[in-house]
Amino acid sequence: MSEPFSIERLHADSPHLPTVTAWTFAMWGHLHPGQTFEQALDETRGECGARGVPSLFVALEHGEPVGTASLIAEDMPHRPELSPWLASVFVVPSRRGRQIASQLVRRVEQEARANAIERLYLYTPDQQALYQRLGWQPVARDQCRGEDVTIMSRTFDRHGDAQ
Repeated sequence: MSEPFSIERLHADSPHLPTVTAWTFAMWGHLHPGQTFEQALDETRGECGARGVPSLFVALEHGEPVGTASLIAEDMPHRPELSPWLASVFVVPSRRGRQIASQLVRRVEQEARANAIERLYLYTPDQQALYQRLGWQPVARDQCRGEDVTIMSRTFDRHGDAQ
């Protein structure tokens, strides 16, 4: 039996781009004071790469977006030595609890491995348990744009296998 949702690469001309941007702008826009929705839309469009970094993925259920996650070069301005990042993992509230976030994370990991990326990072203020279940390890506690967060990483060997 197939999954009730699919995960696809989001392209810059996708009709789903405004929806995905609206989610991330509503969830994390406060981390970018002064940024307008139009600026956020341009930034999201810039994350729609053809492969590797950057890449943006969307979970679709019956053709409608229900979640997103991205692979980006930089997500913590004061930690430029850490790159690339799993970022913007979001699932609409009515669809949570169905493994969509986990599958989005796995899709970003797959993209990283396919592009010879050996280590990914993320930061989260409150979802450490989810990521640890998926094999991510805490690296450090930090602050990002005024929030206390945990930096986590996932390492792959040179053959792309998770370590």
